[in-house]
Amino acid sequence: MSVQMTLRVDEELAAFVDEAVKAGEGSRADVVNRAIRRELRRRAAEADARIYAADADPELESDAYAQWAAANASRVASELD
Repeated sequence: MSVQMTLRVDEELAAFVDEAVKAGEGSRADVVNRAIRRELRRRAAEADARIYAADADPELESDAYAQWAAANASRVASELD
């Protein structure tokens, strides 16, 4: 089920969406929905990184990665997009 929404965006964001539509990436709604889903995934990744870092054991190499991931979650997530 979908919900109709009316929203205002900056001109540069509207231009980006319209360019994506012209490039065949779907409708405006498709482009905006993908962007919102991407933001949801980014926030979930940041939350996971914080959880892993909270339980980190400094003796374990994988936990060292968890600490790094927590500190760099927003940068890493943005690179995945």
